[in-house]
Amino acid sequence: MVRTQIQLTEEQMERLKALAKASNVSLAELIRKGVSLLVVGQPEASGPERRSRALAAVGKFRSGRSDVSRNHDEHLAEAFME
Repeated sequence: MVRTQIQLTEEQMERLKALAKASNVSLAELIRKGVSLLVVGQPEASGPERRSRALAAVGKFRSGRSDVSRNHDEHLAEAFME
């Protein structure tokens, strides 16, 4: 791990401490989780790398239904109703 220093407002620190205590995790762990949530949506790979990773996922997931591409809206609505 890399050690770093950050500056927080007093209110941020108080709220983070309370959340860490309520979650039964350390303040450092809570901050690491927050950073992870933030960077998940950031693009890491170049276009060709992302394409390669997407193609590698093709066929790995199956719903067991043969009509998903034609009736995806109905299946999605059904999944939200469950």
